[in-house]
Amino acid sequence: MQPTPTSPADLSAEALLDHFASLTLSPVEALQAVTERIARDNAGINAFAVLDPRALVAAGESTGRWRAGQPIGPLDGVPVTVKDLIDIAGLPTRKGSRTTSPAKAETDAPLVRNLRAAGAIIVGKTTTTEFGWKTPGDCPLHGITRNPHNPAHTPGGSSSGAAAAAAANFGPLHVGTDAGGSIRIPAAWCGVVGLKPTFGRIPQWPLGAQLSVAVAGPLTRTVRDAALMLGALARADARDPYCLPDDSRDWRDGIEDGVEGLRIGILAHPGFDAPADSDSIAAVEEAAQILADHGAEIDSVTPDLPDTSLLFTQLWSTALALVVADTPPDQRSLLDPGLRALAARDALPAIDLFRAIKLQNQAAHVMAHLHRRFDLVLCPTVPNPPPRADAPLLDPVTALNQNWAPWTYLFNLTRQPAISLPLGIGTNGLPRSVQLAAAQYRDDLVLRAARTLEKAQ
Repeated sequence: MQPTPTSPADLSAEALLDHFASLTLSPVEALQAVTERIARDNAGINAFAVLDPRALVAAGESTGRWRAGQPIGPLDGVPVTVKDLIDIAGLPTRKGSRTTSPAKAETDAPLVRNLRAAGAIIVGKTTTTEFGWKTPGDCPLHGITRNPHNPAHTPGGSSSGAAAAAAANFGPLHVGTDAGGSIRIPAAWCGVVGLKPTFGRIPQWPLGAQLSVAVAGPLTRTVRDAALMLGALARADARDPYCLPDDSRDWRDGIEDGVEGLRIGILAHPGFDAPADSDSIAAVEEAAQILADHGAEIDSVTPDLPDTSLLFTQLWSTALALVVADTPPDQRSLLDPGLRALAARDALPAIDLFRAIKLQNQAAHVMAHLHRRFDLVLCPTVPNPPPRADAPLLDPVTALNQNWAPWTYLFNLTRQPAISLPLGIGTNGLPRSVQLAAAQYRDDLVLRAARTLEKAQ
C-alpha cells in the first residue's frame, strides 16, 4: 500500500490534475507546496542550478484558467523542472560548467516550448554533470548533488538534479537527457521512473556533443506520469531536423493492457561481459517472474552484438574531445579534469570514427532483428549500487563500463526506447531497479510492461 500523501508536493501529476479539475486544489497551492519542500530539503541535496522567479505568476494564470474551466493543455498547472543542458528563455544555460556564459537564453528549446503549450509550470533548472559527461552527480559549477535516499551517495548522472528532485518530491515531473544512460542510471539509483524514448521522439535543439545518441525524456515517480509527460513533450518542432513527425497521442492509452502474450527476452550479454551484482540479478529474476505470472512468454536472449563497451567508449571520448576543442584555450583549465584527460587520451581519428559508426549501425541491425522475435528485452539498469557522492574518479573508462552504464548505452547506440523502473529495496537499503527496452518507435510497449511491474508491487 502506498503511503497517504501529506502535501500536494507528494502527489502525482495525474492526481494534481484531478484536484485542479475539481477545484479542490489550485496550481498556486501546488507550486507553494513544492517550493516549501525545496526550501526545506534542497540544501542537503543540491538538486537545482537555478529556480525560475516567474513560476508563481504562471501558476496564478493557470489557477485562473482552471477556475474558468479552460485549461490550455494536458499539464496545465503541474510543476516541472528542466535539466540545465536545455535552454529556457530568460534563464542561463550553464551546463554545469564554469566555462559557459551566465547570459540568459533568448529562446525556449523545443521541448520547453512544448511544456509551456501544455500549461506546465517550470519551477527551475536542475543540476547536471559538466556537459553531461559522466555519471557521478557533481560538476565544477554547482558542486555535489546528493541522493535523497542516502545523501552520502550520488544520485547518479548526468541528470543528477532531475532524479534527485523526483525522489525528493520537488514536484512530479522532471526533464532529463540521456546519451548513455543519463536518465535511467540516476532513476535507478534514486528509485524513480526514467524513460529514454525512441531517438527523435522528443525534439531537441540545440544538440550537444553526443548528437547521434542523445535524447531527452521524463523522470517521474510513476509510470503513468511518465506516459503523460511524454505526450506533452513529443510534439514535432521544425528546429530539430531529426525529430519524428508530430504525434498527438496520449501515451497512457493502452498502458493498462498488460503483457499477456508478449514475448520478453532476458538479455544477459549486451555485447560484452557486463557486470551485475546479486541485487541487480535478483531484481531481473523477480521482474521476469512477475511478467510471466501476467502472461508474458519469457526466454533468454544472446544477440550477436559487437563489443558495445569499446564502441561506446570510442564515441563518448571523441564527442568529449569536441567539447574540449570548442572551449576557448584560456578556459580549458576550468573544465572537469576527468573530462579533459579522457578527451586527450581516447579521441578517434576520422577513419576510425566512421568505422565506429558502422559498428553502431550493425548493433542497431542486430537488435532490430532480435525484435522480430521478442517484443521486449529485460535486463539490469545498473550493475551495482551508487558510489559515494564524494568518491574520487580514478579511471572514467573503467567506471563507465564496470560501475555506471554497461547495461544502458546499448539502447542509445541502437536508438531504442528503454525505461528504468524501481523494483524494491536492495540488501544495502538503497533502491533496486530493472530496465525494459523495445524496438524503435514502440515506446508504448516499454510503458505497458513497466506499468504491469509497477502495479504488481
